[in-house]
Amino acid sequence: MHQDLKLLNIGCGSAFHPTWINIDLVAASPAVQAYDIRKNLPYISNYFDACYSSHMIEHLTLQEAHQVIAEAFRVLKPQGIFRVIVPDLEVITKKYLYALEQVKSGDLQAESSYDWMLLELYDQAVRTFSGGEMGSYLDNCNIKNKDFVMSRIGSAAENYWQSKEISKQKSVWDKLKSKNLAWLFQKFRIAIARTLVILVAGKEAHNAFDEGLFRNTGEVHRWMYDRFSLQRMLTQVGFVDIHCCQANESKILDFNTYELDVFDGLVKRPDSLFMEGIKP
Repeated sequence: MHQDLKLLNIGCGSAFHPTWINIDLVAASPAVQAYDIRKNLPYISNYFDACYSSHMIEHLTLQEAHQVIAEAFRVLKPQGIFRVIVPDLEVITKKYLYALEQVKSGDLQAESSYDWMLLELYDQAVRTFSGGEMGSYLDNCNIKNKDFVMSRIGSAAENYWQSKEISKQKSVWDKLKSKNLAWLFQKFRIAIARTLVILVAGKEAHNAFDEGLFRNTGEVHRWMYDRFSLQRMLTQVGFVDIHCCQANESKILDFNTYELDVFDGLVKRPDSLFMEGIKP
């Protein structure tokens, strides 16, 4: 690894490396800086050698995503590399249509794959509770097409099952201890607001209030991208030499050593579109 490179991971979630500067709305680790990435990035122009963002911009509006990419362009040095990963709408749609044709032709074995692809296409855009119908599907201990699901979302499934198991083992007190005072105060404010909404406007407004709060947690997909729309957005910002690549391919020096997209030889998110561009 080249320690002298300046590297920025934007909206890192739980996928980060200590060599990089890692930022996200909520810090999942002391190695992550909490920052609202929808605002201008807190770095000078022409500073970083590479910027990376995985499965983040689909959680933003089109305008917010454009702003984040424009900011990545600003903070990159000339010839700096921007690597962005999103769910691949084109592949998801093709696999959904293929599964649809299979079940329509009478192949009942394909029905579970059809169900999953419909969830992959639509659930995260419309869900109103954490995990959504996709989470309910994964909670089924007798998933008929587990290998197919794993081939689609890889370690995301394992992470989901692991987090559920850890959550079960934690007591209410343990969960409260892991939260800070600001989080508890925010929960108290929301509880008061919920009570006022239901008293003033009724249960239907209360349900709409809860749905609105959930949709702002960052879990919902606000847009989806294919290779044309993502390339067009990068072009509009100013990137050149834009190209799709595989999970283990990158112009970022020694990228695979950071194990951000591939771990132990396995692609973390096989459902992804991987794209890179260069700042001229």
